[in-house]
Amino acid sequence: MTPPEETLLEAQTREAIDRKLTDAGWVIQDKKRINLYESLGVAVREMDTDTGPADYLLFIDGKACGIIEAKREGTDLGGVAEQSARYATSHIKFIERWVAEDQPLPLLYEATNHEIRFRDERDPHPRSRNIFHFHRPETLLDWLQEEETLRARLQQPPGLNTENLRKCQIDAIRGIEHSLKQGKSRALLQMATGSGKTYTAVTEVYRLAKFAKVKRVLFLVDRGNLATNAKDEFEQFVIPHDGRKFTQHYNVNILGRAGIPDATKVTISTIQRLYSQLTNQELDDEADEHSGFEVEGSTLNKEPRPVSYNPDIPIEEFDVIIIDECHRSIYNLWRQVLE
Repeated sequence: MTPPEETLLEAQTREAIDRKLTDAGWVIQDKKRINLYESLGVAVREMDTDTGPADYLLFIDGKACGIIEAKREGTDLGGVAEQSARYATSHIKFIERWVAEDQPLPLLYEATNHEIRFRDERDPHPRSRNIFHFHRPETLLDWLQEEETLRARLQQPPGLNTENLRKCQIDAIRGIEHSLKQGKSRALLQMATGSGKTYTAVTEVYRLAKFAKVKRVLFLVDRGNLATNAKDEFEQFVIPHDGRKFTQHYNVNILGRAGIPDATKVTISTIQRLYSQLTNQELDDEADEHSGFEVEGSTLNKEPRPVSYNPDIPIEEFDVIIIDECHRSIYNLWRQVLE
């Protein structure tokens, strides 16, 4: 007897989720054979709760931290957040939790075969957002050990030292930080030529690193020679009331064939160089000197560049992405590379 189509679709969803979790470094277990210390990150299928079985219960270092609510392909995940929230507040016998019993498990996912949404219940205004892939267990451990989430830390930026800043730069920085405070994931900064856009960006990167504890920033430039100019700007930036240069506090590197060093705070790259790293393809230096916009314009089929998960550059590699000349570099062929 052939299983109903709905059952087949649900099985396909579970297979896809299992594969993605495994790619991100998780161990998948059945609830009848649980060893929560087999790996740092363990995902248990159909874990029993007092409100019914959760599709996946996530454990970090042996303690429950989150839920994955799995739905068959075609389901509108926008209406599924309530279900994951219900399981997050359910009682589960004989397990330790990262939060108190009367608090919801914080890290919640909703997923189909091809779509994943995520939210952190500890954010000031938690809401589900689309992400490309599941996070690594190591990343979730770092987040769970922090006193506040990144979005919470963005709520109270300190006063801006306006010394050496033009009015347009002051307005730009305050506008960016107001947008971040509202929880918006994107902001467009439009400034006239010669008004100091790069200096403004470096100032904001410093504030995010210093006060919001941003771990890594990707600074995208339009072509290779502009990467050197951007690095010079970081090296020349003097920290207010400190006197030292940005690079005396934080490492700044231009992305090359060797990849991203662990200690790097700011990685400067072109979109094509980043794409070559994601896809493990060689990119010669000459190709790096052409604008991503020019590469797009010379491409006949105009198809978006295919992107697949690369565990060496996971989705959480960068907390913030700054795109110089974004009107040239991000759209059409390249946008999905960043998302």
